[in-house]
Amino acid sequence: MAPPASDPRRVREDLGLAGSRVLFVKVGEGHYRLLARTGSLRDLAGVLQRPGQAPRTVEEMQEGIADAAATAGARNEPGA
Repeated sequence: MAPPASDPRRVREDLGLAGSRVLFVKVGEGHYRLLARTGSLRDLAGVLQRPGQAPRTVEEMQEGIADAAATAGARNEPGA
């Protein structure tokens, strides 16, 4: 009897990834992509993008982070 596909250890062995770290990336509702984790940041490109969401530049991301930090800081100021 074949082992169940839900056993991560067996799946890694079957894919030749035994002992490797893997990354599960959601690519759709109920669908994931299994990637070998190589340690390269380039492998993570697009991982956080949601369907229908436009890509953001580094500058846009930094601006969003700064805005969120300013909003959070304003909420935590005494007397605000």
